[in-house]
Amino acid sequence: MSQFAALVGISLLAVVAGLSFVMQQAVNADLRASLHSAAWAGFVSYLGGTICMLVLALVLRDQVPQASAIARSHWWAWSGGLFGAIYIGISIVLVPRIGTAAFVALLVAGQMLSSLIFDHYGLFGVPRHPVDLVRLSGAFLLVIGVVLVRY
Repeated sequence: MSQFAALVGISLLAVVAGLSFVMQQAVNADLRASLHSAAWAGFVSYLGGTICMLVLALVLRDQVPQASAIARSHWWAWSGGLFGAIYIGISIVLVPRIGTAAFVALLVAGQMLSSLIFDHYGLFGVPRHPVDLVRLSGAFLLVIGVVLVRY
């Protein structure tokens, strides 16, 4: 496969992930309205995701991790679900108030700014990529885009 074809494939996957992300916001907000509970809507969202990941592991025939592999992992590596729950809870509450475009714009701005910090310092095992003027300019333009989408 050529590098161009691989880049196109990867880019399409990222676009599908973006579509899935926005769809998740919309259906979770609708479920919250139906259930009258952000907590239960988040629970349903995670339950569906858990079932999907279980099916994927079974289809891929991934073996259940051994206790020794689990013991070698960093304690903070197990906190992803906590941060996911924070994100899901906040999105379920905010999307109906500010809309998906504004929410996603603000979310992406937060992701970009925190990603620059994680990259610069190599936090939590992320490879170091020092912040430079070009990367800061890109983040600044993204924040300007957030302002334009929001107002």
